Amino acid sequence: MSIIDYLENNALKYSDKVSLVEICNGVVYRRKSITWHKFNINANRLSNWLIVHHITQDCKVAILMKNCIDWLPIYFGILKVGAVAVPLNYNFDVSELQYCIELVECSVIIFSTEFLDKIKAVRASSTTPYIYIEVGSNILPEFESYNSILESSSKLNPHVSIAADNNAAIYFSSGTTGLPKAVLLTHKALLASAQTEQNHHHQSNSDNFLITAPLYHTGAKVHWFGNLLSGGSAVLLNNMSPYRIIDIVSKEHITIAWLLLPWVQDILDAIDMGDVILENYALESWRLTHMGAQPIPPEVVQQWTKVFPAQEFDINYGLTEAGGPGCIHLGVDNIHKPGSIGKAGYKWEALIVSDEGTPVQNNVVGELIVKGDGVMVGYYKSPEETAKALRNGWLFTGDMAYKDNEGFVYLVGRNKDLIISGGENIYPIQIENFLKTNPAIKDAAVIGVPNNRLGEIIVAIIEIKPGYRCSQSEMKKFCVSLPPYERPYKFIFASIPRNAMGKVQKEKLREQYLLESIWRKHNDDSKVLI
Repeated sequence: MSIIDYLENNALKYSDKVSLVEICNGVVYRRKSITWHKFNINANRLSNWLIVHHITQDCKVAILMKNCIDWLPIYFGILKVGAVAVPLNYNFDVSELQYCIELVECSVIIFSTEFLDKIKAVRASSTTPYIYIEVGSNILPEFESYNSILESSSKLNPHVSIAADNNAAIYFSSGTTGLPKAVLLTHKALLASAQTEQNHHHQSNSDNFLITAPLYHTGAKVHWFGNLLSGGSAVLLNNMSPYRIIDIVSKEHITIAWLLLPWVQDILDAIDMGDVILENYALESWRLTHMGAQPIPPEVVQQWTKVFPAQEFDINYGLTEAGGPGCIHLGVDNIHKPGSIGKAGYKWEALIVSDEGTPVQNNVVGELIVKGDGVMVGYYKSPEETAKALRNGWLFTGDMAYKDNEGFVYLVGRNKDLIISGGENIYPIQIENFLKTNPAIKDAAVIGVPNNRLGEIIVAIIEIKPGYRCSQSEMKKFCVSLPPYERPYKFIFASIPRNAMGKVQKEKLREQYLLESIWRKHNDDSKVLI
């Protein structure tokens, strides 16, 4: 079986069942929907059009679209011909898009009309004759029309033979520490990720999954894969707000939601302030919420489970290089371990190793490495980076972690985020989790900044909740219970930049405050900021 086979089976077994619903933006509540039969036919029509235009095995087809009802049929239409789907981050600027498209040598670029200006800029600066397919207006004669493809191409299954080890997709890493890397995944990896997700969250045909995160990332798609395997439905939602999420869960009878940390925090804040009153909504169907994509503070878990006591809660850890989330999995039965990301997921192995690559003892910090069928082929056209990340079948994640005596894994931060101050190794996540226990703090990020005396000093960027106030002196007093070497030297009250997957962009924070010359050229431990 492959991911493609599951779509074909659903189209036969659940022909008239709704597969996807898109909640349209706007003041008036509007929705679009398609059945599994229509989903499969649309994928077939794109596949057959690609074949006619000689886009077949290993050709790269880029997707530049926000979440919409056409996104997943397009993705599967690409997979069905053995081509490689290349989802693009629509937040990238033109130069980043150009870099990604040229790096993987795309043959086709499928885009929605809202990104027309970016596409025109890409086309103007490129000498490569890409095929452009526009999804939306159907009134741009210089581009191929997706609507016309759906009207004119064959709806029959193209029946292209695809092996498990054939290339399936290239996803770009989040690029928070530099240019994004192109992560190459096989059909085997996609199926393994789907099976892991289905095993962890037990999706059934009656489940309805809320898709909120962008589909250009593996996270939302892999969690949806669990519904694909069971023939369950899904709802696509853009333009998130606490009210909007809760309202759609109620109206669409959502059973499973994967929510990013910022959205969970916003929902909890809105409930706390009375902006969202849960009694006004029908939420009985909502059986499971799970989170991931970044470390989840224990305080958030405790608050969520208190507000939604009848609901199951779970945490997944993953990364694009491991085919998405799930290689480490907490499980709903282990929510008593707040702060942990769990143990090795279904059909995965996990170790914590030293700099030399040998396993360390429990409660000793090392690098988390994982092994399983979801691991990438490598970074496309980057053998040196691939060799660093993949060793003897193990993926070195770059995340620092430790296991407790029961084998549960706890993240302490990225190895690139490690702060060394006065000879002490300091992991920002531990300080961030502590700061978030303060009822006035909505979000926190800790970075290290060069210091002549200590090497680096700790600076905390703090985002305060609406209606609260906080001062430098109050924060310093709050942090007295931390070990002296973990106490921030300075607090900056500002918003925390996060990417579309909710990950803190620490490189941007470091660049921002260094480039603005906030730091004294010759600072000491008592006068850090101008």
